[in-house]
Amino acid sequence: MAQVNDVARYILERQDVPVSTMKLQKLVYYSQAWSLVWDERPLFHERIEAWANGPVTRELYRQHRRQFTADVDMFDGDSNRLTSDERETIDAVLDAYGHLSGQQLSDLSHSERPWRDARGDIPNGDPSTNEVSQEVMQDFYSAMQSASPM
Repeated sequence: MAQVNDVARYILERQDVPVSTMKLQKLVYYSQAWSLVWDERPLFHERIEAWANGPVTRELYRQHRRQFTADVDMFDGDSNRLTSDERETIDAVLDAYGHLSGQQLSDLSHSERPWRDARGDIPNGDPSTNEVSQEVMQDFYSAMQSASPM
């Protein structure tokens, strides 16, 4: 199984323009979500937390902290560890979400059940380390796919 750093590197290698760290975090989140739906398994094991600005993987955050733009060299992963199915999933996510900004992706995640459920009653803007449930992600995005395929 891939690690979150492998996924981050692959995303950054596939982008032709600089990517904000916020956008990278959200693209990693959506890659995990759609892997749960299409491949019926997680893309990586690292947990995703429901932070104030949307879903965040702490492992990536530690490496890009205090940076606005993500650089492939920030992450010690290896995109060659990804299987062809994993690459296909990430490519589909990039096709569907890659044109959106980090803020747009954050706003989108805020409107969706996985992040909202993980946040619970925590006020907007307050910190949280609550985990975004993979089960809820799979359920929500599966229902989304049934209603309107990507």
